[in-house]
Amino acid sequence: MGIKTVATNRKARHEYFILETFEAGIALQGSEIKSIRAGQISLGEAYVRIDGQEAWLEDAHIAPYEQANRFNHDPRRPRKLLLHQKEIYRLWNEVRQKGLTIIPLSVYLKEGRAKVEIAVAKGKKLYDKRADLAKQDAKREIERQMHERE
Repeated sequence: MGIKTVATNRKARHEYFILETFEAGIALQGSEIKSIRAGQISLGEAYVRIDGQEAWLEDAHIAPYEQANRFNHDPRRPRKLLLHQKEIYRLWNEVRQKGLTIIPLSVYLKEGRAKVEIAVAKGKKLYDKRADLAKQDAKREIERQMHERE
């Protein structure tokens, strides 16, 4: 079985410099994994919180599963991330530095299990975002010129 990407945080690479990435499992309820398999997850405002011993995925929205009726889950509940203790400690040390945060980049299914790719990131300033946009525009213009010559 391969990897099937279910959701990505498209704003993440625009808003942050990605310094390091990790793969983590997510502790889910039965109705949550069914919603994720159906693609009903949003990482728009999601972030990762570490309280010393455990890592939590906060504000990720997993839509209620229609067929679960009264056994459904809270769409925005905090979900425990499954990481090794060394990884949690390392992430916690990096977040204590000024200006660093942990954000989810994508959620995917790997061998039937839901995984989340998280990243240690540093927020971009407005001028960094403008510089990135200028680079993208220049790259697009070069590509356009190349295609016109062919």
